[in-house]
Amino acid sequence: MEYEVIIGLEVHVQLNTNSKIFSTATNEFGGSPNTHISPLCVALPGTLPVLNEVVLEKAVRAGVALGCEITQFTKFDRKNYFYPDLPKGYQISQFDKPYATKGGIHIQLKGESEEKFLPLTRIHMEEDAGKLIHSHDPSINRSYVDYNRAGTPLIEIVSEPDLRSSDEAYAYLNELKTILRYIQVSDCNMEEGSLRCDANVSIRPKGEKGFRTRVEIKNLNSFKAVKQAIDYEVEWQKDVYSRGESFKQMTKLWDATLLKTIPMRSKEMSHDYRYFPEPDLPTIQISDSFIEDIRKTLPELPRQKKERYKTVLGLPEYDAEVLTSEREIAEYFEEALVISGDAKKTSNWVKDEILGIVNKENISIQEFAIDPVRIGKLVKLINSGEITGKIAKTIFEDMLTSKDQPEAIVEKKGLKVVRDDKALEEIVIRVIESQPESVEGWKNGKDRVLGAIVGGVMKETKGKADPKLVNELILAKLGPLGEKKKV
Repeated sequence: MEYEVIIGLEVHVQLNTNSKIFSTATNEFGGSPNTHISPLCVALPGTLPVLNEVVLEKAVRAGVALGCEITQFTKFDRKNYFYPDLPKGYQISQFDKPYATKGGIHIQLKGESEEKFLPLTRIHMEEDAGKLIHSHDPSINRSYVDYNRAGTPLIEIVSEPDLRSSDEAYAYLNELKTILRYIQVSDCNMEEGSLRCDANVSIRPKGEKGFRTRVEIKNLNSFKAVKQAIDYEVEWQKDVYSRGESFKQMTKLWDATLLKTIPMRSKEMSHDYRYFPEPDLPTIQISDSFIEDIRKTLPELPRQKKERYKTVLGLPEYDAEVLTSEREIAEYFEEALVISGDAKKTSNWVKDEILGIVNKENISIQEFAIDPVRIGKLVKLINSGEITGKIAKTIFEDMLTSKDQPEAIVEKKGLKVVRDDKALEEIVIRVIESQPESVEGWKNGKDRVLGAIVGGVMKETKGKADPKLVNELILAKLGPLGEKKKV
């Protein structure tokens, strides 16, 4: 039987505020255990939460960027459950009045010509829990609690169950991460837990309308893990149904070592959490002016930027994709372009030479040794004809280890293109005379021999000859292709 895969994703994003969502404790990854805490973080008696206004601002910023409708009346609720890393015995979250609804993300899979729109259900704010650290010594049956993460501001972005493959889930997460980093509300560092994903997976026979039992998969700490877990779970559910069996709704963990999903517990329903309005926090009214002020400060988003690069700058799809993959790369490219004036050549340098080094050394483009202004000047020198592409590579190597401007390196090393017609003509004649087999090939209609002669001239001039002038002089000496002219 053929099955259709049904996937919905719940993505938890830590917001990059200076302090936590309801207290003044530092919101910072790492540090010694239980040092980034306040009395509120550990639920000491008499403490009361106060909403961090910057959390609301960044949350709304994410909602607007994702095309959501911002709810003008919203509130917080208590989500009651027990776990050692939850000192209050409940989590402050949002239940029936999330601050943002609807919206969505456009994705385009490789090889597909059309985009697909994946709608969102809602986005809500909540606080993060602490973290349990289990002893690695089997003789010590003990766990420790670090409350540094408790109270970190989160937004939970919930998609509609409209994803139909692990590839779509992977593309969705990539696009979501890119948008959130563009608007600078989170660093989305999965290794540090600032972006975490739970996947709800079910399958149904093709053509069937209703939803079947779903499984929620947790502990997905990379996009690769999300893809692997979904693929494994789909095959597991197919196997169950093929044997005429069924299963209960449950929560599973992804085991990255065994590469399989492992049952954790039965899946809780909303009534299990006994939600009720948070009595210690007032309701929130979000004004139109607050929303519009945030909308005005949004940068050009990656999808719009990519389209502009293709239609206005004339860049190919691949170039636009690479250059808009991160906000910092796009900013680097655009700053260099202001100087160079040549979008394609600047793109080539950024995506090939610069990102090649950035990826190899595992650094950000902001840490790259050459600033965008110097790259722009280098491209401008190539376009002006003052240097060749080959010479530019030599200058680029010098720029990697110095702060010198490209034009200064050209002057210091005497790398300007040779444009002396008489001197070049003498070199051309000398090279042609040294390559009688190439001349004979040209007379016999073999145009590829031209490259050998050009290469010889460039070697003689150490790459400093104007390629266009070199070609003109050689063709003038050789005559039309296939013509028996005395050279």
